[in-house]
Amino acid sequence: MAYALSTTVDRPFAEVLDATRNALSDQGFGVLTEIDLAGTLKTKIDADIPAQVILGACRPVLAHAAVQAEPSVGLLLPCNVVVRALDDGSTAVEAMDPEVMVTLTGNQDLSAVATDARARLDAALGALSA
Repeated sequence: MAYALSTTVDRPFAEVLDATRNALSDQGFGVLTEIDLAGTLKTKIDADIPAQVILGACRPVLAHAAVQAEPSVGLLLPCNVVVRALDDGSTAVEAMDPEVMVTLTGNQDLSAVATDARARLDAALGALSA
């Protein structure tokens, strides 16, 4: 099962991280959480990985509709978007495909929410490559 929407951007990590926040905002998403995975792993277990940040993106109208259709769907929220540095100096940006909500729950009432969220995430990722 495919579970990610992704793009690779030929720009440095810090620049793409900022651009990703802006692109998500342009599509109506707020960033509720931000986890510096590389920093956390370094602090907790002294592991070194390339720069990687997990953004917990949320569009409240979609989150509300999803929870109304499937109360336990909060387990799959917010939409996780990962920005990660690649060895060649480019940056990968990946988002969990919202269609996974429909597949995992089997609840077709989530289809409209997933379709809207996916279109917005696709547009945000597309803006990074433009």
